[in-house]
Amino acid sequence: MKKLFVLVVLIIVFTGIRSQTKQETQVTKAVSSLISALESGDRLALEELSSAALSYGHSNGRVENKIEFIEALASGVSDFINIKITNQTISVTGGNAIVRHRLDAAVVDKGKQGEAHLNILLVFRKEKGSWKLLARQAAKIV
Repeated sequence: MKKLFVLVVLIIVFTGIRSQTKQETQVTKAVSSLISALESGDRLALEELSSAALSYGHSNGRVENKIEFIEALASGVSDFINIKITNQTISVTGGNAIVRHRLDAAVVDKGKQGEAHLNILLVFRKEKGSWKLLARQAAKIV
C-alpha cells in the first residue's frame, strides 16, 4: 500500500512537470542570444535577432524602432554591463511567442552607472525560420 501511494504521488508530480516544446526551446535560445547581444552591444547579432518592424519600449515610456535600438547599444550610449533573468515564462502560439521575465542588470546610460530592475514583455515572431524580436516593453517593478 505504501509503494502504491508513493507511485501515485510520483505520477501526479511528474504529470505536472511539462518539458519545453521544440518551439519553446528555440525561443529560449533566441532570448539567451538576445541577452548576450544586449550585454555585448554586438551590432550584427542585434540586427540578426531583431525584426525590421521592431518596437522597443523602455520603462520610462520611450519607444525605439530597430535602428534606434541597435544604435543605442552598439554605440555604447546605452550599455548593459550584465543581465540576470529570472521567472521566465514562454507561450508559443503559431508563429508568435510571448516571453515574460524579470530583468535585473547593471547598466550605464549616457555615461551614468546604475541598476535596472524591470518586468519585461518580449514578443518574438518566426520570420523565415528564425525567431525575431518584434516587440519589447519594460515596466518598473513597484
